[in-house]
Amino acid sequence: MKKPTGGAKPRIILTASDHQKLTVLANAASSTMPDIAAELAEELDRAHVLSKGRHSVDTVFMGCEVDFRDDMTGRVQTVTLVYPNEADISKGRISVLTPIGTALIGLPVGKSIDWTTRTGESKRLTVLQVREPAAAEPKPA
Repeated sequence: MKKPTGGAKPRIILTASDHQKLTVLANAASSTMPDIAAELAEELDRAHVLSKGRHSVDTVFMGCEVDFRDDMTGRVQTVTLVYPNEADISKGRISVLTPIGTALIGLPVGKSIDWTTRTGESKRLTVLQVREPAAAEPKPA
């Protein structure tokens, strides 16, 4: 039985591969980061999982570059959503095991979600654009 959340969250979409890897990650992090692991597991439980080999181009997925707006301040940011070992905030690479990373995963363009920072502050963000990793970093010819 699902526990009720603070507000209705938008439907999220995940690739089969992301869902599988993130489930393993959430389970692995449950002892070291119980709060964020539980939040990620909750997102995974409510996700619509696409069949293997498919992904939605207008939905945040692992490794993609995403533009989002902080609906409280109006500030727009561009980040790349990555696994914890690839995270580098100075390069705009944020871990899915952060409150904002967990909020972003699987969110379609145009959708908003409420999330809570590590300091307990309530925020709201809206996904503006999602780009494939190849589009973000052109490969040499």
